[in-house]
Amino acid sequence: MSLMPERRRRRAEVNIVPLVDVLTTLIFFFLVTMQFRQGKTLNITLPEIQTAGKNTLEQSIDISINAEGTYYYNGAEVSPQELVGLLSAFGKAADKPALIIRADENTPLRNVTFLMDTCRATGFEDFRLQSRNRQ
Repeated sequence: MSLMPERRRRRAEVNIVPLVDVLTTLIFFFLVTMQFRQGKTLNITLPEIQTAGKNTLEQSIDISINAEGTYYYNGAEVSPQELVGLLSAFGKAADKPALIIRADENTPLRNVTFLMDTCRATGFEDFRLQSRNRQ
């Protein structure tokens, strides 16, 4: 007979509460930091330029012209008269953003020159033509 009392081993337990806390915190963090933007894409093939640089503008206004000559202001279709009105409103601002012009490579030149002339007439001197690099 042994004088030592018999020791019973406790069963191992997995505590799930801290795991749920961590997962809830991670899910909350990802939901807060996600950006819910709808990407709008236009079917435009930009002209190819071998010496094209990169646009590093933080704030800019995007104006696109497709092959048929339809104008788009930040992805929304606008008429030429509406475009002149929008550019006139932004052209009067003191801290006006830069313009990025994206024209399809098959766009008639008259549409691009109309847009460039409108930019200069409304006070936008800082505009850039977007192109694609050779791949």
